[in-house]
This record gives sequence, structure tokens and C-alpha cells, in this order.
Amino acid sequence: MLLESLIERATQLTINTVAVAAAEDAEVIEAVMDALDRNLANFILFGDKEKINALIEAKENGKNSSKLLKVVQADSNAEAAELAVKAVYKKEATVLMKGNIPTSLILKAVLNKEYGLRTGNVLSHAAFFEIPGRNRFTIVTDAGMNIHPDLEQKAQIIKNTVSLANAIGIENPKVAPIAAVEVVNPAMQATIDAAALTMMNRRGQITGCTVDGPLGLDNAVSSLAAEHKGIHSEVAGKADILLVPTIEVGNVLYKSLVYFAKAKVGAVIAGAKAPIVLTSRADSAESKLYSLALALCCVTK
Repeated sequence: MLLESLIERATQLTINTVAVAAAEDAEVIEAVMDALDRNLANFILFGDKEKINALIEAKENGKNSSKLLKVVQADSNAEAAELAVKAVYKKEATVLMKGNIPTSLILKAVLNKEYGLRTGNVLSHAAFFEIPGRNRFTIVTDAGMNIHPDLEQKAQIIKNTVSLANAIGIENPKVAPIAAVEVVNPAMQATIDAAALTMMNRRGQITGCTVDGPLGLDNAVSSLAAEHKGIHSEVAGKADILLVPTIEVGNVLYKSLVYFAKAKVGAVIAGAKAPIVLTSRADSAESKLYSLALALCCVTK
């Protein structure tokens, strides 16, 4: 199991601490307790202390693992986000995790000029999918942060995602900028950007990976589809990273893989001073655990 291997990898690392904003959520607490059972990390949970402790007690089953985490009172979601981000900023924690809180609130804290986690780079979302019948990760970016990235932002998104792939042992990942067609069409900006990104890679402006596009989804992931269309490329049929042109495309692809293909997924935000686990409130405890493991594997000391 690919995602289970990330959990195993994370357990071999120096123990990190995860700051969770608005942790009063059953799925979040289940993921936290499972992570504690597997010795993945320590946790600082920010939010309604009474509700959090009640959820912990309900999940403990006599294991008394609550001694391995710290609960800090926050009187609002905004305060929980601020305290969690500050914990990472002060290096009291090495990973930030979103709990039962709107994404906009936690990102507002992340982008705070005084105590936030900005680096000057674009923040981007990367989802690592384990799809039944495929023996390697399919990485989709960006399905959760950048609405309609321009060429410069797409280049940074690739760099962010390549760094994540490298962190879990994928060397020189193959990147396919996805479009509706495989040729450059001046009326379709996605194809123009894809061609430019390909050239930037060949000229050393984007390194550590192989970029080739534009490619349709079919010939990016299927060698047979690429062969039928006469596409000869190092990336076609073998793409590790699918760079989508807009957030709508990424969002639909993400949810299609989960709900139709029954894929499992772990996802993080890259480009900040620390990995950010920014799962949906609808995501399962299992998905949150995989995302935690992925984030822990990507911590840089």
C-alpha cells in the first residue's frame, strides 16, 4: 500500500509536533489518536478544550494516549488558527493542520505578515492518490489553492510539488501539464502555458523533473492512449504529476478519483515555512491520517 508506506516512513523520522487549529471534530481526533498509536508525531490541539477532551476520551478506549498530547483553549476559530500558526512560527510545532475550521480563516493566519508562514513563494495544494490497479502515486496539483494560475504561478506549483515528490523518494518526477488537446492552440491558454513550461524545463528554468505538454489526461496516464495518438514523450503514459490548468479542473478530478475510482488520498499545502495539512472537513479520518504522514515526510529541518 503506497499511502501506508508513507506512515511507515514517517515513523522512522525524528518525532515532530503537529499544531491543529480547531481540533473539536470527531474525524480529526480519530486521525490524531491513530497517529499517536502509530507513534507518528506529538500534537498540540487548539480549540474548545471541553469539546476536544470529550472527543479524546470517547476515542481513547482505555489507552490513556491523551498524555501524549496538549490541549490549548481557544475561544473562537480565528483564535485557534492564530495560536496554531504561531506555534509553528515559534518552532513549537513543525506541521500545521486544519481542523473543523473554514479554509479562509486558517489561510488568513498563515498569511499574516507578523507571525505567518509566508516565504514569498506561491502556496499550492498537492494530492497524492493511491488508485486501485496502479502501482505508483498519481499526484494532482493544484486542486485547492490557486484558482486560475498564470505561467509564473504554474512554474512555482511544479517546483513545490516536485519538492514534495522528492521528499517521499520520487526522483525526477514526470510532469504533465494537462489540457483538452495535445497541440498548442492559441485560443486555449492552457496549451500555451504547457508548451512554455516544457521549454522552461528544457532550458533549466524548472529543474529536478521532466515536463512535457500539453497532454490530455488520457495520454498523460495511459501509454496505450498516447500510442494511439502517435505521441512519443518521456512523460506521456508515465506522468507522476498532473498539473491542472484551473482549480475547477483539479477539484473535479480530485473528487472523481475519490468517489468514482475509490482512490485513497493524502494531501498537503506546500510553499510555506512548514507543511500544512489542509484537508476538507468532509474527508475521512483515514485521509487525514495519510495527509499527516505525507506532511511529516516533507518536514525540512
